[in-house]
Amino acid sequence: MKTPLHMLATLLVIGSISGAALSQVFEWATPRIEANRKAETEAAIKEVFPKVASTEPVESETLEAYKAFDEAGELLGYAVVYAGNGFQGEIRLIFGITPDTETITGYRALEHQETPGIGTILNDPWYYEQFDGLSAKPQVGWVKEGEDAAPNEIHAKTGATISSKSVVAIINAGLEELRATLGDKNA
Repeated sequence: MKTPLHMLATLLVIGSISGAALSQVFEWATPRIEANRKAETEAAIKEVFPKVASTEPVESETLEAYKAFDEAGELLGYAVVYAGNGFQGEIRLIFGITPDTETITGYRALEHQETPGIGTILNDPWYYEQFDGLSAKPQVGWVKEGEDAAPNEIHAKTGATISSKSVVAIINAGLEELRATLGDKNA
């Protein structure tokens, strides 16, 4: 007959072995995950800055952003990786902005859990092409599909307006943090 002490010892041994195995898998997987995420970010920078030849991280403890340079070493702008809440979870995206932080050069969704078939518009070319050359002054806005848009507004698809509102809010928050990070360096 098993005593409570015997069952506790068995659970302790199984838990220790499982914990050690999980720790080893974590240590093995973490560098690979980081390498894949870095490669994904580099590819996305090339999508928001097609003429990029090199990048350099922006010095910040809280913001993931990169200076994008062309072959001549001229600053094309900044690529900002930022995340925020969407309809069903976090949306992680990247956007490019000109050196004066006034015009968006492009946007791509890196990760999201939006509703399949509706919120996945975030990856559709017709949607992300709206951000190419979009004014970011005073900030990015949105209008309903079919309405006239100002130079700083995108069209939100009917049925996916929460996702569009989220993308706009994430971009505006990222821009605010980038502008604060750059401060007088950008003037």
